[in-house]
Amino acid sequence: MSSDCCNTDELNKNLKGLDHKDAIQERYGSAALEQESCLCTPVGFNPVLLEAIPEEVIERDYGCGDPTKYVKKNDIVLDLGSGSGKNAFICSQIVGEKGKVIGVDQNPDMLKLSRSASKKFSEKIGFNNTEFLGGSIENLDEIDKDLNPLIADKSVDIILSNCVLNLVNPESRKNLLRNIKRVLKDNGRIAISDIVSSKKVPLRLQNDHDLWTGCISGAWYEPEFLNDFKDLGFKNLEFAERSNEPWKVIEDIEFRTVTLVGNI
Repeated sequence: MSSDCCNTDELNKNLKGLDHKDAIQERYGSAALEQESCLCTPVGFNPVLLEAIPEEVIERDYGCGDPTKYVKKNDIVLDLGSGSGKNAFICSQIVGEKGKVIGVDQNPDMLKLSRSASKKFSEKIGFNNTEFLGGSIENLDEIDKDLNPLIADKSVDIILSNCVLNLVNPESRKNLLRNIKRVLKDNGRIAISDIVSSKKVPLRLQNDHDLWTGCISGAWYEPEFLNDFKDLGFKNLEFAERSNEPWKVIEDIEFRTVTLVGNI
């Protein structure tokens, strides 16, 4: 990791003793309250679609691509790991009043930020079609008190995610993928921006909380990222975007940004 990004000594000290899930909550909770430059990589978005979004949302957005470009008018959108809400608010304007955007995030501070910004945003655009739900993205089938899953079967036109899937522990990825397929309508689409690696990341790097929470050591091995969705039955899969130069190089492993698109 480049030394000009951040000093990780203090961060690792703060995260020591936590498991990955707790470390993610700790780091992204802090990042919701104060901007952190070390999370993911800066991305340019359509400036017109940023005008109605509160500044605090834009400042505390952490991503590595622009999956919102693949959303269409009237879509029902599911944003996995919606964070500050920036991608969801962009999608809200694209899908229009007849569409809907659902953000799911497990971090209370990020949810507080996105929900508090939602009213101000809706007043600016003149309608409210955005909802933010608390929950883990790998457990979209979690049942509530009314015996309904967090996200219903075949209820979504497109699933977005922006530098989030790499934060899911490998043992939970099968459930994550199963839920992605479950909630998509027939011919439903994905647009997933994330970090992939040129080699499989060794366990000792995966066990580094700083590298994991920084969207690095949890990266999917690039061929497996494509094949895991192919094995689910997704078609027309391709990296619509793939950075030529790696974002990070650690121990000869290249980490780069991609945006995977396809349909079920």
